[in-house]
Amino acid sequence: MKKRIIRIVSLLLVVYFIAAIVFFELDPKNTNIDYSPADSQNATDTTIRFNSDGKLKILHIADPHLANDKHFDSSIWVIAEACDVEKPDLVVLTGDNVKPYDDPEETKKLINSLMNIFQSRNIPVAVTFGNHDSEGGPMTRADIMAYYSTFSCVITADGSEGFKNCATFNVPVLASDSDEVKFNVWVFDSGDYDEDEPRHYDRVRTEQIEWYKETSAKLQAENGGEKINSVVFQHIIVPEIYDVLKKVDSKQPYTVKHIYNEDEYYAFDPENVNYGTLNEKPCPGYYNDGQFDALVASGDVLAMFTGHDHTNAFGVRNQNIDIYTSPMTRYKGLAYTTQYGYRVVEVDEKDTSAYITRVERLYDVFDFAYMDTAKDNGDKYSKRIAFELAVKGSVQEKFLNLWQSVVELFTGKTVTYSD
Repeated sequence: MKKRIIRIVSLLLVVYFIAAIVFFELDPKNTNIDYSPADSQNATDTTIRFNSDGKLKILHIADPHLANDKHFDSSIWVIAEACDVEKPDLVVLTGDNVKPYDDPEETKKLINSLMNIFQSRNIPVAVTFGNHDSEGGPMTRADIMAYYSTFSCVITADGSEGFKNCATFNVPVLASDSDEVKFNVWVFDSGDYDEDEPRHYDRVRTEQIEWYKETSAKLQAENGGEKINSVVFQHIIVPEIYDVLKKVDSKQPYTVKHIYNEDEYYAFDPENVNYGTLNEKPCPGYYNDGQFDALVASGDVLAMFTGHDHTNAFGVRNQNIDIYTSPMTRYKGLAYTTQYGYRVVEVDEKDTSAYITRVERLYDVFDFAYMDTAKDNGDKYSKRIAFELAVKGSVQEKFLNLWQSVVELFTGKTVTYSD
C-alpha cells in the first residue's frame, strides 16, 4: 500500500513538473517599462547616508543580462519589484547589465529601461561592469559609463576614467545626523578578458589597486587615523576563493571543477566558515595583480560581494574577509528558478564592524501570497509572473530537496550551509 502511494505521489509530481514546463513558459507583455532618456526624469540625490534609524540597506543586483529576448519584460519586472519589496537606500549593479548591440541606440534603450527603474523611485545606484557589458558593439566601456552617468540616480565613477577598467569608485556613507563618513562601499570594475589567446577572465588591475590603497589611506587619515569599515562589490570573484575551498576527489558529491586546472575538484571545506550554496565552479581571472592581498593588508574590508557565477549564492571566509557570490537577478523561464534572486546587505551605524546579508530567491519573494495581492490590486501582469515563479519554484524545490536528502542520507555530504 505504501509503495502504491509513493508511486502515485511520484507520478503527480512528474505531471506537475511537465505542466510547469509546457504551460507556464509564456510571458505576457510588461506595459510598465520606461524607455525615456535621462533628461526627461527628475533628479535623484546620490548622497548616501545612514537613515534616521541608523540603518543602511544595499540591494545587490547581479547579472541581469538584459537583451531583446523573450525574458526581457519579466526580468525588468523582477528588478523593479525587488526594489519595491526591499526599498533599499542604495542599489549596486555588478555587471553584465545590458547586452551591447551594434546599434548604440539599442544598447542605450536597454540602459534607459534599467535606469528608469531606479530613477523613478529616487534610488541611488552604483554601476560597474562585467565581462559582457562591452563585449560587442562600438561603445567602449568609457562610452557606456558616460551614458549611465546621464541619469542623476547614478553615482558616477569620477577619477577612474583613465583606467582600462573604468567603472571603479567608492561610495562614502555618511552618518545619519552629520556629514562624517561612517562607512564605505568600494566598487571595482573587474574587467572583461585578459590579453592572452585564448582569453581568460580579467581581474582588478594594478592601477586600480594602487588607487584603492591611496583612497583607503586618505579616508583613514581624514577619520583621525581610524580605519573606515567597508565592503567591496565587483563582478569577477578573486582567485583566492580556491584557497578556502577544499580539494577533493571528483567522485565526492557536490564538487566543482577548478576553472583552469582540469584535474582539480573542490567543495566546501567543513572546517571553514561557509554560507549558502555552491552550485557551479567559481570563475576568477587567470592572473592575479594582488587585489585581495591589498584588501587584507589595509584591513578595512569586511566582505566582498561578486556576481558572474549565475547559480552560486555562497560565501566563505578568507583571512577575516568574507567572499560572497550573489545569484543572477533575472527571470529565465523554467531554468534555475530555485537559484536566481538577489542579495541584500544591511549595516547598522552603531556598529559598522559587522553586517547582515541574506539571499532572496525569486520564487520565495514572488510566491502565491504575492500573487494573491497582485490579483486583489488588479495587476494581471504581476499576478501571472508571480504565479509562474511560485509554481515552478515549488516544483523545483521539492525535487531539489528530495535529491539533496537522498545524497545526505547515503554520503553524509551537504551542499547548503545557512546564509
